[in-house]
Amino acid sequence: MRKVIGIGETVLDIIFRGDTPIQAVPGGSAFNSCISLGRAGVPTMFISETGNDRIGRQVISYLEQNGVDASGVCVFPDSKSPLSLAFLDDQNNAEYIFYKDHPHDRIDFAYPDVQPDDVVIYGSFFAINPVVRPQVKGFLDYAKSRGAILYYDVNYRASHRHEVVKMTPNILENFELADIVRGSNEDFEVMYGKKDCDAVYRSEISFYTKKFIYTRGSQPVEVRADGGFSKQYPVPPTETVSTIGAGDNFNAGFVYGLIRYGVTRSHIEAGLTEQQWDQLLASAQTFSANCCRSLNNSIDDDFAQQLRLG
Repeated sequence: MRKVIGIGETVLDIIFRGDTPIQAVPGGSAFNSCISLGRAGVPTMFISETGNDRIGRQVISYLEQNGVDASGVCVFPDSKSPLSLAFLDDQNNAEYIFYKDHPHDRIDFAYPDVQPDDVVIYGSFFAINPVVRPQVKGFLDYAKSRGAILYYDVNYRASHRHEVVKMTPNILENFELADIVRGSNEDFEVMYGKKDCDAVYRSEISFYTKKFIYTRGSQPVEVRADGGFSKQYPVPPTETVSTIGAGDNFNAGFVYGLIRYGVTRSHIEAGLTEQQWDQLLASAQTFSANCCRSLNNSIDDDFAQQLRLG
């Protein structure tokens, strides 16, 4: 079976309602996607870094318990694992504060076996961070040369607004490597001061890659692609407990759809049909909605059992 390889940060998410902590769960953008895919029975591996402490051990154990290969997680002996404080508002959207103790560490991992039509998920600040950029870029180049499908989730937070100019070369490299780019209205407002999907696609994305997914919270998802394809997908009403993993699980559902519906690199290069886009977006939205019904950042076990491949 085709496999998925995620590369990104690990954190312990401590979730607050008001000033009261109500949950603590391992997280990270690509991490959350990989947990959901592992639960759904997709062969999945995660590449990352963590500290040599109780949280680091919990992170690795959590990956393994959910069927994710954690052999690509580097453990730094003299570092503490990162923390994220997530404060939920009245709409269950989160405001974040991040704490990281090892900004100068270099991840060191052996490239996993990558086969044609495997899928690589990358994104967030981890994918552009100058500290680990050489290793990340090297792996992405390798995966692309091996025929993998590269899925890039921009996920650029307002806390890095002051670094946009410095990070732009790495962002553009990621666009160019990607087969599919997803970003939110908040990402592109922070990066480019633009709120309109068509303006973002025309001026910032389409030169590098033709397949673009633009999400806007509870507002309809916009898709733009080669051949002039343009479609809007309404977001089904969902009672949310937390939106922390909504985008990460949208990514997981989309990637799950690539594998479930047999969408290969040759399909992507030729141009996805409307039916394929419809299937992939339905899968993405179903994963996202399920995740929002709990505080766990990933799809629940009952839903995952219904999805299991193989």
